[in-house]
Amino acid sequence: MTTTTPSTVDAATLRELIAAGRAPRMLDVRTPGEFEAAHVPGAYNVPLDLLREHRAELRNHLDEEVVLICRSGARATQAEQALATVGLPNLKVLDGGMLAWQAVNAPVNQGRSRWDLERQVRLVAGSIVLAAVVGSAWVPGLRWVAGFIGAGLTFAAVSNTCAMGMLLSRLPYNRGARCDLDTVVGRLRDAGRPA
Repeated sequence: MTTTTPSTVDAATLRELIAAGRAPRMLDVRTPGEFEAAHVPGAYNVPLDLLREHRAELRNHLDEEVVLICRSGARATQAEQALATVGLPNLKVLDGGMLAWQAVNAPVNQGRSRWDLERQVRLVAGSIVLAAVVGSAWVPGLRWVAGFIGAGLTFAAVSNTCAMGMLLSRLPYNRGARCDLDTVVGRLRDAGRPA
């Protein structure tokens, strides 16, 4: 598997571009729930799974410079790779994601507080491993459940994907407001209306 390092923009530079009235199109690829909790003003929510599935249709609405945003930069990098396959130029990833944006005290649209997807994965994976280790005192075969989770986390790190994260993103807690292709395209067409 070959990957290239995406072009990045740091939080301070993006903040300056926005303040100067030269804001690029900003796509936040986190779950709708994460987006509702906190996002860069003017960003559009296009969850990573939706972006991957409909990248060709989205490409028709993204002809200018695009900055991809997620929590830390990992999902935005995956989104950049997906959009690059359909020939979209001028893609950049917000270096450090929302964590970096908030670290420079840049403006944030705040909503109801929710746990980030990465934190949810740590909770679920850790709980399964803990339960399997404790339960293996009575049912020795449960230790293999802990091993399976460890193998899954190792694969997630090596492949830069996370099956557990993809499953958790489908829970109602993470869904938030309606976010389907028609809604996203409608918002992208109406460039004057902030998300």
